[in-house]
Amino acid sequence: MSAAKMLRTKIFPHTMLILFAFFFLFPFIWLVFTSLKSSNEIFELPPRILPASFQWSNYKAAFETVPFGHYMLNTVVICVICIAGQLFASPLVAYSISRIPWAGSKIIFAIVLATMILPSQVQLIPQYIIFAKLGWVNTILPLTIGAFFGAPFYIFLLRQFLLGIPRELSEAAKMDGASELRIYSQIIMPTLKPALATVALFTFVGAYTDFMGPLIYLNDAAKWTLTLGLQGFQQDHGAQWEKLMAASTIMAIPMIMLYFFGQKYYMQSGSAFTGFK
Repeated sequence: MSAAKMLRTKIFPHTMLILFAFFFLFPFIWLVFTSLKSSNEIFELPPRILPASFQWSNYKAAFETVPFGHYMLNTVVICVICIAGQLFASPLVAYSISRIPWAGSKIIFAIVLATMILPSQVQLIPQYIIFAKLGWVNTILPLTIGAFFGAPFYIFLLRQFLLGIPRELSEAAKMDGASELRIYSQIIMPTLKPALATVALFTFVGAYTDFMGPLIYLNDAAKWTLTLGLQGFQQDHGAQWEKLMAASTIMAIPMIMLYFFGQKYYMQSGSAFTGFK
């Protein structure tokens, strides 16, 4: 390979990717190093990235000031329930629409997709009125019950994946006497693992970073999630930026770990748009 071709096909693309990666990682790098600075270093001019000495005590002080561990537990409970609900409901709806012929399935699917166009802000007041009349305000039910009815985007994603699975698999199973439920549980669901992992990943991210939902429905501080806890910390201890950065770093770690462990499933789910393999 000539030097010019290597420069064009190897060195230049990789250099650009590294630069762009650093560009997107820099805010997180700044967050981590700021969490390890003293309060005086944060506002130094000119600013510097590395602290003079690493203040690991900021993390301990942040958790002693605000019960972030309790907020983390509340958040994890909501995330787990939402993931369970989406993995139960969305595949069922997608399977019904894509694999079982019934009158009106295309119309129902069009209506499901149309709900994606409706802004979430339009739904806030009607939803709050319904949940208030049911007595669910200040509980996690408004934040989790919707997951057990599926989500339009996840239904669409799983439907596209299901359309790529040969129908011959289902027809062969029916000839052997398998019921629709057995086909769904023993043939379809194992094949859907990459797409289901992607749904679980997106659901976790949505529930973990949700701020508006907990802000509207959770009045008791003991039931707050991490997002509300960080907001409350900023309101009560706004000048202690080093502690706020430490708490924000802790909150970001699960998201980063989830990305590294789940990215292979996310990439595999691309077969939903490229065909079954």
